[in-house]
Amino acid sequence: MAKDQHAPQGAYETRLLRSGRPHQGWVNTPVTRASTYVFDSVAQWRETRQRRGQERLRSYGARGTDSTYALEDALVELEGGYRAKVFPTGLAAIAMVFLAYLKAGDHVLMTDGVYEPARALCAQSLARLGIEHSYYQPDGSDLAEKIRPNTRMIYAENPSSLVYEMMDLRAVSALARKHGCLLAVDNTWGSGFLHQPLALGADISIIAATKYLSGHADVMMGTVVTTREAWPELETAQVNYGQTVGADDAYLLLRGLRTLPVRLRAHQAHMLEVAGWLQRHPRVARVYAAACAEGAQREIFERDFRGSNGLVSVEFAPEVGPERMEAMIDALALFGIGASWGSYESLVVPMNMASARSLSSWSGRGPMCRFHIGLEDPADLIADLQQAFDAHLS
Repeated sequence: MAKDQHAPQGAYETRLLRSGRPHQGWVNTPVTRASTYVFDSVAQWRETRQRRGQERLRSYGARGTDSTYALEDALVELEGGYRAKVFPTGLAAIAMVFLAYLKAGDHVLMTDGVYEPARALCAQSLARLGIEHSYYQPDGSDLAEKIRPNTRMIYAENPSSLVYEMMDLRAVSALARKHGCLLAVDNTWGSGFLHQPLALGADISIIAATKYLSGHADVMMGTVVTTREAWPELETAQVNYGQTVGADDAYLLLRGLRTLPVRLRAHQAHMLEVAGWLQRHPRVARVYAAACAEGAQREIFERDFRGSNGLVSVEFAPEVGPERMEAMIDALALFGIGASWGSYESLVVPMNMASARSLSSWSGRGPMCRFHIGLEDPADLIADLQQAFDAHLS
Protein backbone atom coordinates (compact mmCIF):
# COMPACT_ATOMS: atom_id res chain seq x y z
CA MET A 1 0.00 0.00 0.00
CA ALA A 2 1.34 3.44 -0.94
CA LYS A 3 2.23 5.74 1.91
CA ASP A 4 -0.26 8.56 2.49
CA GLN A 5 2.02 11.56 2.08
CA HIS A 6 -0.78 14.05 2.73
CA ALA A 7 -1.92 13.08 6.23
CA PRO A 8 -1.74 16.13 8.56
CA GLN A 9 1.03 15.65 11.10
CA GLY A 10 3.69 17.51 13.01
CA ALA A 11 3.82 21.22 13.75
CA TYR A 12 0.94 23.58 13.02
CA GLU A 13 2.45 25.00 9.83
CA THR A 14 3.21 21.50 8.55
CA ARG A 15 -0.35 20.37 9.25
CA LEU A 16 -1.73 23.46 7.53
CA LEU A 17 0.39 22.80 4.45
CA ARG A 18 -0.89 19.23 4.19
CA SER A 19 -4.53 19.70 5.19
CA GLY A 20 -7.34 19.55 2.64
CA ARG A 21 -5.45 17.12 0.42
CA PRO A 22 -7.55 13.94 0.44
CA HIS A 23 -6.20 12.49 -2.81
CA GLN A 24 -2.98 10.53 -3.03
CA GLY A 25 -0.62 11.48 -5.81
CA TRP A 26 -1.83 14.97 -6.70
CA VAL A 27 -0.07 17.77 -4.81
CA ASN A 28 -3.06 20.08 -5.32
CA THR A 29 -6.56 18.74 -4.74
CA PRO A 30 -8.24 18.36 -8.16
CA VAL A 31 -11.13 20.66 -9.04
CA THR A 32 -14.56 19.01 -8.82
CA ARG A 33 -17.01 21.00 -10.95
CA ALA A 34 -20.28 19.27 -10.21
CA SER A 35 -23.94 19.77 -9.44
CA THR A 36 -25.69 16.39 -9.74
CA TYR A 37 -24.54 13.30 -7.89
CA VAL A 38 -26.00 9.98 -9.06
CA PHE A 39 -26.67 6.95 -6.85
CA ASP A 40 -26.57 3.23 -7.49
CA SER A 41 -30.05 2.59 -6.11
CA VAL A 42 -33.12 4.25 -4.63
CA ALA A 43 -32.17 2.76 -1.28
CA GLN A 44 -28.72 4.45 -1.40
CA TRP A 45 -30.30 7.75 -2.46
CA ARG A 46 -32.84 7.58 0.39
CA GLU A 47 -30.24 6.58 2.99
CA THR A 48 -27.94 9.45 1.97
CA ARG A 49 -30.75 11.98 2.24
CA GLN A 50 -31.56 10.69 5.72
CA ARG A 51 -27.97 10.87 6.93
CA ARG A 52 -26.68 14.05 5.24
CA GLY A 53 -28.02 16.33 7.93
CA GLN A 54 -25.60 14.80 10.44
CA GLU A 55 -22.80 13.63 8.15
CA ARG A 56 -20.87 15.21 5.30
CA LEU A 57 -21.90 13.06 2.35
CA ARG A 58 -21.84 13.56 -1.41
CA SER A 59 -25.44 14.18 -2.43
CA TYR A 60 -25.83 17.44 -4.38
CA GLY A 61 -23.44 20.21 -5.42
CA ALA A 62 -25.14 22.90 -3.32
CA ARG A 63 -24.32 20.90 -0.20
CA GLY A 64 -20.67 20.53 -1.17
CA THR A 65 -18.27 18.84 -3.57
CA ASP A 66 -14.86 17.27 -3.11
CA SER A 67 -13.35 20.74 -3.70
CA THR A 68 -15.37 22.52 -1.01
CA TYR A 69 -14.98 19.61 1.40
CA ALA A 70 -11.20 19.76 1.01
CA LEU A 71 -11.25 23.50 1.68
CA GLU A 72 -13.47 23.02 4.74
CA ASP A 73 -11.01 20.47 6.14
CA ALA A 74 -8.14 22.93 5.69
CA LEU A 75 -10.12 25.71 7.39
CA VAL A 76 -10.81 23.48 10.38
CA GLU A 77 -7.07 22.82 10.66
CA LEU A 78 -6.35 26.53 10.28
CA GLU A 79 -8.74 27.70 13.02
CA GLY A 80 -8.83 24.66 15.30
CA GLY A 81 -12.61 24.23 15.10
CA TYR A 82 -15.12 21.43 14.61
CA ARG A 83 -16.60 22.07 11.14
CA ALA A 84 -16.47 24.83 8.53
CA LYS A 85 -18.71 26.35 5.89
CA VAL A 86 -17.81 28.57 2.93
CA PHE A 87 -19.87 31.44 1.50
CA PRO A 88 -19.73 33.69 -1.59
CA THR A 89 -18.31 36.73 0.27
CA GLY A 90 -17.16 37.76 3.71
CA LEU A 91 -20.34 39.78 4.23
CA ALA A 92 -22.43 36.76 3.19
CA ALA A 93 -20.67 34.77 5.92
CA ILE A 94 -21.49 37.46 8.49
CA ALA A 95 -25.12 37.57 7.36
CA MET A 96 -25.44 33.78 7.58
CA VAL A 97 -24.12 33.82 11.14
CA PHE A 98 -26.76 36.35 12.15
CA LEU A 99 -29.53 34.47 10.36
CA ALA A 100 -28.42 31.11 11.73
CA TYR A 101 -28.44 32.06 15.40
CA LEU A 102 -30.73 35.08 15.84
CA LYS A 103 -34.53 35.43 15.68
CA ALA A 104 -37.09 38.17 16.20
CA GLY A 105 -36.84 39.53 19.72
CA ASP A 106 -33.15 38.66 20.14
CA HIS A 107 -30.46 41.23 20.79
CA VAL A 108 -26.90 41.20 19.43
CA LEU A 109 -24.16 43.31 21.04
CA MET A 110 -21.82 44.62 18.35
CA THR A 111 -18.33 45.96 18.84
CA ASP A 112 -18.11 49.61 17.86
CA GLY A 113 -14.99 48.64 15.94
CA VAL A 114 -16.90 46.42 13.53
CA TYR A 115 -16.46 46.29 9.74
CA GLU A 116 -18.71 49.09 8.44
CA PRO A 117 -20.92 46.99 6.11
CA ALA A 118 -21.87 44.86 9.14
CA ARG A 119 -23.23 48.03 10.75
CA ALA A 120 -25.46 48.58 7.73
CA LEU A 121 -26.54 44.94 7.80
CA CYS A 122 -27.73 45.34 11.40
CA ALA A 123 -29.46 48.68 10.85
CA GLN A 124 -31.12 47.89 7.54
CA SER A 125 -31.77 44.14 7.55
CA LEU A 126 -31.68 42.71 11.08
CA ALA A 127 -33.86 45.55 12.37
CA ARG A 128 -36.48 44.70 9.74
CA LEU A 129 -36.52 41.13 11.06
CA GLY A 130 -37.12 42.29 14.62
CA ILE A 131 -33.55 41.63 15.80
CA GLU A 132 -32.17 44.36 18.04
CA HIS A 133 -28.57 45.52 18.12
CA SER A 134 -26.43 47.95 20.11
CA TYR A 135 -22.74 48.74 20.40
CA TYR A 136 -19.99 48.36 23.01
CA GLN A 137 -16.46 49.76 23.19
CA PRO A 138 -13.94 47.96 20.93
CA ASP A 139 -11.80 46.94 23.90
CA GLY A 140 -14.82 45.39 25.65
CA SER A 141 -14.48 47.67 28.69
CA ASP A 142 -18.22 48.43 28.94
CA LEU A 143 -19.49 45.08 27.69
CA ALA A 144 -20.79 43.64 30.97
CA GLU A 145 -23.09 46.57 31.67
CA LYS A 146 -24.65 46.41 28.19
CA ILE A 147 -25.78 42.78 28.19
CA ARG A 148 -29.58 42.55 28.23
CA PRO A 149 -31.86 39.66 29.20
CA ASN A 150 -32.52 39.03 25.49
CA THR A 151 -28.87 39.29 24.38
CA ARG A 152 -28.29 36.15 22.33
CA MET A 153 -24.93 37.02 20.75
CA ILE A 154 -21.85 39.11 21.43
CA TYR A 155 -20.19 40.01 18.14
CA ALA A 156 -16.51 40.94 18.24
CA GLU A 157 -13.86 41.97 15.77
CA ASN A 158 -10.37 41.50 17.13
CA PRO A 159 -8.52 43.71 16.51
CA SER A 160 -11.05 46.34 15.45
CA SER A 161 -11.37 47.69 11.95
CA LEU A 162 -9.25 50.70 10.99
CA VAL A 163 -7.44 51.48 14.26
CA TYR A 164 -6.88 47.96 15.63
CA GLU A 165 -8.03 48.11 19.25
CA MET A 166 -7.81 44.68 20.90
CA MET A 167 -10.02 43.01 23.47
CA ASP A 168 -9.30 40.20 25.91
CA LEU A 169 -11.25 37.41 24.24
CA ARG A 170 -10.72 35.07 27.17
CA ALA A 171 -12.53 37.52 29.46
CA VAL A 172 -15.22 38.23 26.87
CA SER A 173 -15.88 34.52 26.30
CA ALA A 174 -16.20 33.95 30.05
CA LEU A 175 -18.73 36.79 30.21
CA ALA A 176 -20.64 35.35 27.26
CA ARG A 177 -20.86 31.93 28.90
CA LYS A 178 -22.01 33.49 32.18
CA HIS A 179 -24.95 35.13 30.41
CA GLY A 180 -25.72 32.31 27.98
CA CYS A 181 -24.61 34.28 24.91
CA LEU A 182 -22.84 33.08 21.82
CA LEU A 183 -19.52 34.76 21.01
CA ALA A 184 -18.93 35.34 17.30
CA VAL A 185 -15.65 36.91 16.16
CA ASP A 186 -14.71 38.48 12.84
CA ASN A 187 -11.20 37.06 12.51
CA THR A 188 -10.38 38.51 9.09
CA TRP A 189 -7.41 40.51 10.43
CA GLY A 190 -5.92 37.42 12.09
CA SER A 191 -6.87 35.08 9.24
CA GLY A 192 -6.72 32.00 11.47
CA PHE A 193 -2.94 31.89 11.47
CA LEU A 194 -2.26 35.06 13.49
CA HIS A 195 -5.23 34.72 15.83
CA GLN A 196 -7.47 31.81 16.84
CA PRO A 197 -10.65 32.99 18.59
CA LEU A 198 -12.03 29.48 19.07
CA ALA A 199 -9.03 28.56 21.20
CA LEU A 200 -9.78 31.60 23.36
CA GLY A 201 -13.38 30.58 24.01
CA ALA A 202 -15.34 31.90 21.02
CA ASP A 203 -18.10 29.81 19.47
CA ILE A 204 -17.89 31.11 15.92
CA SER A 205 -15.03 32.52 13.83
CA ILE A 206 -15.68 34.40 10.59
CA ILE A 207 -13.08 35.32 7.96
CA ALA A 208 -13.37 37.35 4.77
CA ALA A 209 -11.28 34.85 2.82
CA THR A 210 -11.16 37.34 -0.06
CA LYS A 211 -8.23 38.89 1.79
CA TYR A 212 -5.22 37.04 3.25
CA LEU A 213 -6.53 33.48 2.83
CA SER A 214 -6.67 34.02 -0.91
CA GLY A 215 -3.71 36.37 -0.99
CA HIS A 216 -3.88 37.07 -4.72
CA ALA A 217 -6.90 39.40 -5.23
CA ASP A 218 -8.68 36.84 -7.40
CA VAL A 219 -11.30 35.23 -5.12
CA MET A 220 -14.41 36.46 -3.31
CA MET A 221 -15.28 34.23 -0.34
CA GLY A 222 -16.23 34.13 3.31
CA THR A 223 -15.64 31.32 5.78
CA VAL A 224 -17.15 30.31 9.11
CA VAL A 225 -15.67 27.77 11.54
CA THR A 226 -17.53 26.79 14.71
CA THR A 227 -17.33 24.63 17.78
CA ARG A 228 -19.20 21.33 17.86
CA GLU A 229 -21.98 22.83 19.99
CA ALA A 230 -22.57 25.78 17.66
CA TRP A 231 -22.43 23.76 14.45
CA PRO A 232 -26.03 22.51 13.86
CA GLU A 233 -27.61 25.96 13.43
CA LEU A 234 -25.01 27.03 10.87
CA GLU A 235 -25.43 23.80 8.91
CA THR A 236 -29.19 24.32 8.78
CA ALA A 237 -28.90 27.96 7.66
CA GLN A 238 -26.39 27.12 4.92
CA VAL A 239 -28.74 24.52 3.47
CA ASN A 240 -31.90 26.61 3.82
CA TYR A 241 -30.37 29.70 2.22
CA GLY A 242 -28.63 27.74 -0.54
CA GLN A 243 -25.20 29.21 0.17
CA THR A 244 -22.19 27.66 -1.54
CA VAL A 245 -19.11 28.49 -3.61
CA GLY A 246 -17.79 27.16 -6.90
CA ALA A 247 -15.10 24.51 -7.16
CA ASP A 248 -12.64 26.82 -8.94
CA ASP A 249 -12.82 29.39 -6.15
CA ALA A 250 -12.36 26.63 -3.56
CA TYR A 251 -9.27 25.47 -5.45
CA LEU A 252 -7.80 28.98 -5.57
CA LEU A 253 -8.37 29.51 -1.87
CA LEU A 254 -6.71 26.22 -1.00
CA ARG A 255 -3.75 27.28 -3.12
CA GLY A 256 -3.53 30.57 -1.25
CA LEU A 257 -3.65 28.85 2.14
CA ARG A 258 -0.45 26.93 1.40
CA THR A 259 1.65 30.09 1.53
CA LEU A 260 -0.32 31.98 4.20
CA PRO A 261 2.31 31.79 7.00
CA VAL A 262 5.16 32.82 4.71
CA ARG A 263 3.19 35.71 3.22
CA LEU A 264 2.03 37.01 6.59
CA ARG A 265 5.56 37.06 7.96
CA ALA A 266 6.68 39.09 4.95
CA HIS A 267 3.72 41.48 5.26
CA GLN A 268 4.55 42.03 8.93
CA ALA A 269 8.23 42.70 8.29
CA HIS A 270 7.46 45.18 5.52
CA MET A 271 4.71 46.90 7.54
CA LEU A 272 6.98 47.39 10.56
CA GLU A 273 9.64 48.99 8.39
CA VAL A 274 7.14 51.36 6.75
CA ALA A 275 5.42 52.08 10.09
CA GLY A 276 8.75 53.07 11.61
CA TRP A 277 9.32 55.57 8.80
CA LEU A 278 5.79 56.96 9.23
CA GLN A 279 6.24 57.37 12.99
CA ARG A 280 9.29 59.55 12.42
CA HIS A 281 7.62 61.89 9.92
CA PRO A 282 6.76 65.33 11.36
CA ARG A 283 3.38 65.48 9.59
CA VAL A 284 2.20 62.20 11.17
CA ALA A 285 0.35 62.59 14.48
CA ARG A 286 -0.13 58.89 15.17
CA VAL A 287 0.41 55.50 13.59
CA TYR A 288 -2.10 52.73 14.32
CA ALA A 289 -1.01 49.09 14.03
CA ALA A 290 -1.63 46.13 16.32
CA ALA A 291 2.09 45.40 16.46
CA CYS A 292 2.72 48.98 17.65
CA ALA A 293 0.29 48.75 20.58
CA GLU A 294 1.40 49.78 24.07
CA GLY A 295 0.44 49.00 27.67
CA ALA A 296 -2.41 46.55 28.24
CA GLN A 297 -3.08 46.37 24.50
CA ARG A 298 0.50 45.26 23.96
CA GLU A 299 0.09 42.52 26.54
CA ILE A 300 -2.99 41.19 24.72
CA PHE A 301 -1.17 41.29 21.39
CA GLU A 302 1.85 39.38 22.67
CA ARG A 303 -0.30 36.80 24.48
CA ASP A 304 -3.09 36.13 21.97
CA PHE A 305 -1.58 36.83 18.54
CA ARG A 306 1.12 35.06 16.58
CA GLY A 307 2.19 38.28 14.86
CA SER A 308 0.87 41.05 12.65
CA ASN A 309 -0.25 41.49 9.07
CA GLY A 310 0.38 44.39 6.67
CA LEU A 311 -2.26 46.86 7.87
CA VAL A 312 -1.25 50.24 9.28
CA SER A 313 -3.36 53.38 9.60
CA VAL A 314 -2.12 56.95 9.85
CA GLU A 315 -3.56 60.05 11.52
CA PHE A 316 -1.97 63.18 10.13
CA ALA A 317 -1.51 66.45 11.96
CA PRO A 318 -4.70 68.56 11.80
CA GLU A 319 -3.04 71.26 9.70
CA VAL A 320 -2.54 68.77 6.86
CA GLY A 321 -6.27 68.76 6.08
CA PRO A 322 -8.16 66.20 3.97
CA GLU A 323 -7.45 67.89 0.63
CA ARG A 324 -3.68 67.72 1.02
CA MET A 325 -3.86 64.16 2.29
CA GLU A 326 -5.90 63.08 -0.71
CA ALA A 327 -3.51 64.86 -3.08
CA MET A 328 -0.70 62.90 -1.42
CA ILE A 329 -2.61 59.65 -1.98
CA ASP A 330 -3.16 60.52 -5.64
CA ALA A 331 0.58 61.13 -6.02
CA LEU A 332 1.56 57.64 -4.85
CA ALA A 333 2.82 55.36 -7.61
CA LEU A 334 3.14 51.98 -5.85
CA PHE A 335 -0.01 52.13 -3.71
CA GLY A 336 -3.28 51.38 -5.44
CA ILE A 337 -6.44 53.07 -4.18
CA GLY A 338 -8.64 50.14 -3.24
CA ALA A 339 -10.96 49.11 -0.43
CA SER A 340 -9.84 45.52 0.03
CA TRP A 341 -6.51 44.28 1.39
CA GLY A 342 -4.65 41.06 2.08
CA SER A 343 -3.25 40.45 -1.38
CA TYR A 344 0.38 40.88 -2.43
CA GLU A 345 0.01 44.51 -3.52
CA SER A 346 0.13 47.70 -1.46
CA LEU A 347 -3.07 49.74 -1.14
CA VAL A 348 -4.32 52.96 0.47
CA VAL A 349 -7.74 54.48 1.18
CA PRO A 350 -8.90 57.56 3.13
CA MET A 351 -10.68 56.80 6.43
CA ASN A 352 -13.76 58.46 7.93
CA MET A 353 -13.83 57.51 11.58
CA ALA A 354 -16.91 59.66 12.24
CA SER A 355 -19.03 57.28 10.15
CA ALA A 356 -17.20 54.17 11.34
CA ARG A 357 -17.92 54.66 15.07
CA SER A 358 -20.95 55.35 17.24
CA LEU A 359 -19.52 55.56 20.76
CA SER A 360 -16.46 57.77 20.33
CA SER A 361 -15.95 61.19 18.79
CA TRP A 362 -13.21 61.70 16.23
CA SER A 363 -14.01 65.36 15.58
CA GLY A 364 -11.15 67.84 15.62
CA ARG A 365 -8.63 65.18 14.63
CA GLY A 366 -6.36 65.23 11.61
CA PRO A 367 -7.26 63.38 8.38
CA MET A 368 -6.65 59.63 8.34
CA CYS A 369 -5.89 56.93 5.83
CA ARG A 370 -5.27 53.19 5.90
CA PHE A 371 -2.33 51.53 4.19
CA HIS A 372 -1.98 47.88 3.35
CA ILE A 373 1.73 47.16 3.04
CA GLY A 374 2.27 44.53 0.40
CA LEU A 375 5.17 42.39 -0.74
CA GLU A 376 7.01 45.06 -2.69
CA ASP A 377 10.47 45.98 -1.41
CA PRO A 378 9.80 48.26 1.60
CA ALA A 379 12.60 50.59 0.50
CA ASP A 380 10.66 51.23 -2.70
CA LEU A 381 7.44 51.82 -0.76
CA ILE A 382 9.17 54.29 1.57
CA ALA A 383 10.69 56.13 -1.40
CA ASP A 384 7.24 56.40 -2.94
CA LEU A 385 5.79 57.74 0.31
CA GLN A 386 8.66 60.18 0.63
CA GLN A 387 8.08 61.73 -2.79
CA ALA A 388 4.33 62.01 -2.23
CA PHE A 389 4.76 63.49 1.26
CA ASP A 390 7.37 65.94 0.00
CA ALA A 391 5.11 67.08 -2.81
CA HIS A 392 1.91 67.63 -0.82
CA LEU A 393 2.53 67.59 2.95
CA SER A 394 5.70 69.65 3.38
